[in-house]
Amino acid sequence: MTFVLVAAAHIKGPHIDWKAFSPLLCLGGGGLVILLVGLFRPALIREKVVPGLAVIAFALTIAACVGRFHHPASIIAGALSIDDLSLELIMLFAVAGIATVLMSWQSVAPRESGHGEYFALLLFSVLGMATFVSATDLITLFLGIELLSIPLYILCASETRREGSLESGLKYLIVGSVGSATLVYGLALVYGATGATAFGAIGQAMSLNKLSGGVLGNAMVLTGLGLTIVGFAFKASVAPFHQWTPDVYEGAPTPITAFMATATKAAAMGAFLRFFDVAALGAQSTWAPLLATIAAITMIVGNAGALGQTSLKRMLGYSGVGQAGYMLAGVVVGTRLGIQATVFYLFGYLFMNMAAFAVVVCEEHERPDGDYLSALAGLGARKAWLAWPMTIGMLGLAGIPGTIGFIGKFQLISALVSGDYTWLAIVLVIGSMISLGYYLRVVATIWMRPPVAAPAVSPSGPGELAPIAGGSIEIESDEWDVGGPGAAGARLRYLEVVFVAVAFAAASIFFGIFPSPLFHLATHAANALGLSF
Repeated sequence: MTFVLVAAAHIKGPHIDWKAFSPLLCLGGGGLVILLVGLFRPALIREKVVPGLAVIAFALTIAACVGRFHHPASIIAGALSIDDLSLELIMLFAVAGIATVLMSWQSVAPRESGHGEYFALLLFSVLGMATFVSATDLITLFLGIELLSIPLYILCASETRREGSLESGLKYLIVGSVGSATLVYGLALVYGATGATAFGAIGQAMSLNKLSGGVLGNAMVLTGLGLTIVGFAFKASVAPFHQWTPDVYEGAPTPITAFMATATKAAAMGAFLRFFDVAALGAQSTWAPLLATIAAITMIVGNAGALGQTSLKRMLGYSGVGQAGYMLAGVVVGTRLGIQATVFYLFGYLFMNMAAFAVVVCEEHERPDGDYLSALAGLGARKAWLAWPMTIGMLGLAGIPGTIGFIGKFQLISALVSGDYTWLAIVLVIGSMISLGYYLRVVATIWMRPPVAAPAVSPSGPGELAPIAGGSIEIESDEWDVGGPGAAGARLRYLEVVFVAVAFAAASIFFGIFPSPLFHLATHAANALGLSF
């Protein structure tokens, strides 16, 4: 016992720069506080205080990130790099988290799964994303992807009385587990070939061709990189590993779908950038052609798959697959310009997608078929405050001039052409042309079709499970009414969700006209990786 105590006294953990660690501390600490506060019984605390605390935790995270700008630090024995790239992506995750909290405020999911648990899991997922994009070590990278994924498995199934939500959570759990297993096997092979877990040491070993696997070193590292690409591709919804995306997006609660479509995709792309443009940069001639081919397939498959969809969530799921191909093109280039274009597009994608999903959330509150394209018929005459955000979101995703989507795609094309990937830029343009077929169809439905009455369903209609443990689902008598201008269905309700739709749509237009602030952020993010070309 004495020996153990003496040994323990001499054990010292790695030094932690708490100021640099503060963004992650706000997320983790906020999640724990919310989990405890959510145990209180009064409805006021659970339904008002807990979501408010979640918004405060995300706001503190953003403030901590702003305070650390231009002060890069490698913390916890080099396991995490808190630089401008990771800080900007953490801010993106926090903004997406705030929007998700606002969209979830009056949703069914927090009431059924518990407000404290729901919002705490959301914070813990963002903590995993922050770890994922900050990781500079293979072990930390895997811890990050698991920490971001496990809360999302639960959140997808948080509407516990709806069959579609439970099915979504199960599907995401199975597919996510396969992706994680593939990733960790690939990382193990990279470690076996290079003899290192730190990104810097791995990059040096690949650049100097000093592999520790002997004659099998090259085969091991190539196989490891291939499996790593597959693992990242599952998380980023990259074809042909995207099949889970439409089903999971359709079944999950819509606020969680919006969060996954924006924040999770940004986290995967951030990890793509740091791993392949730092650790694997020495083998770029090997993995870049493979990634370019996957990006081209993703652009075509995603946009073509969205053409025949009638569910807005499934359509946006396939759209996200195509958008992932656009973002992946910036990673392929492997230059500072490519990183700038990718980071810029990630912010633009957040604004455009959140605006569209917020409108879907509002329509789902109003009518049972709010997820379907027919629900948007005549929206311009009924609810202009929702019609314009959805229109702007669709036009931005299509890349119409005057929106941030146009500037983002222009930057990606410029990076591809300058990086000798002109053929991939042409595929990007073709994919954008295909996407007009479904984005403009939504716009036409909003402004050119007459309103369609909502179908009448019972509280335990299709897809609903019977109440459990004596529970019941309360539905107000006028919750699903619909009508023309001035009708009860046109009343301005769910102000917090409408605010999200209007705010993000306005950001899509503002940064489409004045993109300089986002250009500066993207430039700092690219400089953080230290690329000199």
